[in-house]
Amino acid sequence: MGQINVFYSPTFVDSGFVMASGNSYFDEMRKNPEVTDLPNSDDPIGAENLDDPVHHLPKSSIAVASSVRELLDCPVCLNAMYPPIHQCSNGHTLCSACKPRVHNRCPTCRHELGNIRCLALEKVASSLDLPCKYQSFGCVGIYPYYSKLKHESQCTFRPYNCPYAGSECSVVGDIPSLVTHLKDDHKVDMHSGSTFNHRYVKSNPHEVENATWMLTNVHSPTSSNKNLFKSLIVPQVFSCFGQCFCLHFEAFQLGVSPVYIAFLRFMGNDEDAKNYGYSLEVGSMGRKLMWQGVPRSIRDSHRKVRDSYVGLIIQRNMALFFSGGDKKELKLRVTGRIWKEQL
Repeated sequence: MGQINVFYSPTFVDSGFVMASGNSYFDEMRKNPEVTDLPNSDDPIGAENLDDPVHHLPKSSIAVASSVRELLDCPVCLNAMYPPIHQCSNGHTLCSACKPRVHNRCPTCRHELGNIRCLALEKVASSLDLPCKYQSFGCVGIYPYYSKLKHESQCTFRPYNCPYAGSECSVVGDIPSLVTHLKDDHKVDMHSGSTFNHRYVKSNPHEVENATWMLTNVHSPTSSNKNLFKSLIVPQVFSCFGQCFCLHFEAFQLGVSPVYIAFLRFMGNDEDAKNYGYSLEVGSMGRKLMWQGVPRSIRDSHRKVRDSYVGLIIQRNMALFFSGGDKKELKLRVTGRIWKEQL
């Protein structure tokens, strides 16, 4: 790679930007990657940040920006570098997060790093306008380099995390791909329609674990099968109004008391979730509990929604009352519906 001459008063430093390749030292450092924070708004270089995208940028300018953009990748963690960008006396750069990790030694030439700041590269970065990394998901915005990371953290086109609650799943994607993933990989039950009538059963109601358990469809063809009442981790997905919703039901400890909670999550962003409402109901023996609210977006994790207690909450004593019989087996029928708000 060519050399870029950077002048520092009163001395001159030949600052060649060298990218790492085939170096075992870099491989070792990348085992524990770190992501740098956004530049502080007080930074003179980052003060030109803009939130609005830059449109109609010529294709040739984007190509040039992309090649220069490669200079801004830290050779250790491979993340984008933000001020302060450090360099050694030979001009090799690295990000501020990696500097303490290399014990003040340049990972490329092993010279002492010192406190040289690469102001030239920081200035070059401030002149770049780049496309959002979620362009393939539909984002068409072009953003200043120092605004891009902030935009991407809030981009409405950024992929969603898998909403499956039975285990930690690292899969991300758009809504159609996640629906397919839930069906094929997690074997989630899919339902069409805006109403539901499910039964939750557990043989020993005194055992309460932080786990998600099964809601079985009362109207399914297998509803007469005794195996229907086994406790399984099988969430439910409902398709209606051209959207998908995840229904959750689980038991967990609230302090020293076990409780049951049911809630609905919207497979989309927060703004679109506000266009829908839902109700949940459980009852028996002349008593009834109801909940009505707005589904939470899957942008919020399952645990975050659960721990906010936004949903139908049933204390164990009430749950056993609704179960009837000798109270040795938990049998709760949960009904509900989803509707689209009239705007």
